[in-house]
Amino acid sequence: MIPIAKPLIGDEEIEEVVKVLKSGFIAQGPKVAEFEEKFAEYIGVKHAVATSSGTTALHTALLALGIKAGDEVITTPFTFAATSNSILYVGAKPVFVDVNPETYNLDPEKISEAITDKTKAIMPVHLYGQPADMDPICEIAEEKDLKVIEDAAQAHGAIYNGKMVGSIGDAACFSFYPTKNMTTSEGGMITTDDDGIADASRAIRAHGESQRYTHVMLGYNFRMTDIAAAIGLVQLKKLDEFNSKRIENAAYLTSRIEKIDGIKAPTVPENVKHVFHQYTIRVDKAKRDDLIEFLNAEGIGTGIHYPKPIYQQKIYQDMGFKVSCPEAEEAASSVISIPVHPSLEKSDLEKIVSTLEKASETIF
Repeated sequence: MIPIAKPLIGDEEIEEVVKVLKSGFIAQGPKVAEFEEKFAEYIGVKHAVATSSGTTALHTALLALGIKAGDEVITTPFTFAATSNSILYVGAKPVFVDVNPETYNLDPEKISEAITDKTKAIMPVHLYGQPADMDPICEIAEEKDLKVIEDAAQAHGAIYNGKMVGSIGDAACFSFYPTKNMTTSEGGMITTDDDGIADASRAIRAHGESQRYTHVMLGYNFRMTDIAAAIGLVQLKKLDEFNSKRIENAAYLTSRIEKIDGIKAPTVPENVKHVFHQYTIRVDKAKRDDLIEFLNAEGIGTGIHYPKPIYQQKIYQDMGFKVSCPEAEEAASSVISIPVHPSLEKSDLEKIVSTLEKASETIF
């Protein structure tokens, strides 16, 4: 089976973890501080604050920006549930706005009509490694005095109009889950140029401490370990190489898939660097299950990212969310992710394409 995702952990990562274990300093310590410094430098911001996961990064960033009960945060319904769940964690309400059908990201043209007196922030997601259309989003935010929090969990190294994703909004949040473009096993990072947001984030992730045993606010234990940071430091050095391979693989797939009837390749605007956390094709929703079954039978892994808009999930239905985002619903019923990760061989790519060609002849 050609897997849909595969973390690439080598001897260097293992050696660095062993060094940390032997040091006796395995919780948050000097390796976390070094990882934060190197990640901030890579993104091009003043501050990076490491956390235990991408979800805790989002939760922490919202708290650091002062988002609270009764506030509203505009976001996309077509993403992983952690995005909107983090808004619920702080007592605020996610307000779902539909997506652009080409990029699957938050549609800036639909944001203004969703803004109310309770709106305090916009949280776009750079889905699949494709940057959201940030210029108009930031223009709306500036005009309405709203904060912008980038959910960059899937977009390490992506670029929008010459700006690194993670350096555009008031704050941004990354995930280092094993399937991401780089990993720390579990872990997250908040990036920002704002000293106040950074200071608040550092306190929130460590029980609200301003210094040891001095608690100035309600905080949590959202700290990253030095074990995770040791992996992250090595992975960060490899990230550009990993991304280049993903982009190369995606280019090959697109060049062939564009010639196959019934299958739509991803759209990549000219002003972005898409880092292909996922390579997501689109088909007639009536044929999707047949295509997935065909691919799986031929030994090709697939994924559906994501099968339901978030507001259709039971927890959101039980909370009374009554929303209609037609483009998100259509995308959720017709997308399929296929392998694009850096460990794919040329033979794997050829097999994926030839299998899609056969599927087109028999299914579409």
